Amino acid sequence: MASADQTKTNQINLVADHTSPYYLNPSDYPRQMHVNESLNDNNYLDWVQEMETFLFAKNKVGFVDGTLKKPETEYSNHASWLRCDAMIRGWLTTAMEKEIRVSVRYADSAEEIWSDLKDRFGKESAPRAYELKHLLISTRQDGSSVSSYFTKLRSLWDEIGSTISVPRCSCAGCTCGISKKLTDLRDKERLYEFLLGLDNDYSTIRTQILAMKPIPTLLEAYRLVSEDEQQCDVSTGKKTNTDSAAFQAFMKRDGVAAAQNRNGPKNNKRIIVDKAEHCDFCGKNGHSRDVCFKRVGYPEW
Repeated sequence: MASADQTKTNQINLVADHTSPYYLNPSDYPRQMHVNESLNDNNYLDWVQEMETFLFAKNKVGFVDGTLKKPETEYSNHASWLRCDAMIRGWLTTAMEKEIRVSVRYADSAEEIWSDLKDRFGKESAPRAYELKHLLISTRQDGSSVSSYFTKLRSLWDEIGSTISVPRCSCAGCTCGISKKLTDLRDKERLYEFLLGLDNDYSTIRTQILAMKPIPTLLEAYRLVSEDEQQCDVSTGKKTNTDSAAFQAFMKRDGVAAAQNRNGPKNNKRIIVDKAEHCDFCGKNGHSRDVCFKRVGYPEW
């Protein structure tokens, strides 16, 4: 009797302990969507990354990676394991397209589903790697902001890193320095790809970055280009306001002249009034000091 009571107490402690992998929040239920998009044939890498993050936050990774094995029936945590595994299977299947969900319907555990998906979608795909490389080469700024352009590149770099296996050093602690050399080589390659796709407006800052010794990191180069973009935006904004005011003054005078040609002498009174406007900066009539080209600058037209 005492043994049965102890078993029940241990099981209650496992379920109630928030740090235990067997703990389930009262708000949890199987048909919950915990990723941004359902799994399909083309988004496994993004999907599995989001799902791993969620399972880690829930302390449930051990159920899918096989480290938390199913206990034997005589153990007190057997029922708790079954409940958690059923919950995780519900989370996984809810976040799938119908065709994929049907194919894992009869899986015995969340680990079996996880392993099956990895075998089907997680292998390196030569066509997908080629497609990503082609997208990377063809990606250009094309008038978008530097931030938007960099975000596109970063997304492609991350997916390429997940799709294409990269050689890694196998020595303990990497005393040979190969890992650092590979990382530096990758970062330098990404820097050149970033600079290559910039618009011609950034040719000056691009030349300055390439001339720096030592050459800056990718993030440092991104910061320099972003600052150059901000300065150009400020300068362009001032020039646009000046040109707009000057253009309005020009159109006003041009409209008066056109009215004179169309309507003849009957509009002379209107013209005299407009010409009476005098600029005290250049000394000429027909415009005010605020829109004087000589003071605010001549527009390109």
